[in-house]
Amino acid sequence: MTATIALVDDDRNILTSVSIALQAEGFLTRVYSDGESALKALVDNPPDLAIFDIKMPRMDGLELLRRLREKSLLPVIFLTSKDDELDEALGLAMGADDYIAKPFSQRLLIARIRAILRRTELTQPSTADDAQPAAPDKIVRGRLAMDPARHKVTWGGQPVTLTVTEFLILETLAQRPGIVKNRNQLMDAAYQDDIYVDDRTIDSHIKRVRRKFRQVDPEFDAIETLYGAGYRFSEE
Repeated sequence: MTATIALVDDDRNILTSVSIALQAEGFLTRVYSDGESALKALVDNPPDLAIFDIKMPRMDGLELLRRLREKSLLPVIFLTSKDDELDEALGLAMGADDYIAKPFSQRLLIARIRAILRRTELTQPSTADDAQPAAPDKIVRGRLAMDPARHKVTWGGQPVTLTVTEFLILETLAQRPGIVKNRNQLMDAAYQDDIYVDDRTIDSHIKRVRRKFRQVDPEFDAIETLYGAGYRFSEE
């Protein structure tokens, strides 16, 4: 099926040029010039992925993401100004799946979109009645339970809601408890392909995962940081 991409940006030149580029690659597009008008449409008729500019009038991209995350796990890519490192980190911490700094290569944006859509497909069960591939095995590590086929996570029986990127990072760590995974390995698991993301991106996702688990268990410490080496999952 053809994927639908929603673009939310107050710069009409970007809306037009990116929309044309995406349509040339076979995507369907919907465009919105501000966050306020986009929010209801994204919730009522969700696309497959959305791209938000951070700095917009009426409702900026961060507020749009915050309100969207109350109701939806729709994959989101942020467009940020080149020097807005704080906004990038905050966006990832709030649950964005990726970000790209302006000015950006449309080729890179399309590559990131395709990578996230593939990751989303990996975490969704097939609806075909025949010739279905075997569902991924559930992962149970101490109080953690992960069901990749249904994109469900619980800790001590309590549900924890993760984005696609967060799920894939945690799954990579939980598959081999006690084994250290460096940032490059986690990047490969979450992003695949030859797409560059910097260390801060992985660190921000890890912080967000920890924060979500600590909302159901303030003592959660199963994801350990080994400075200079990476991260590991401990089921003790």
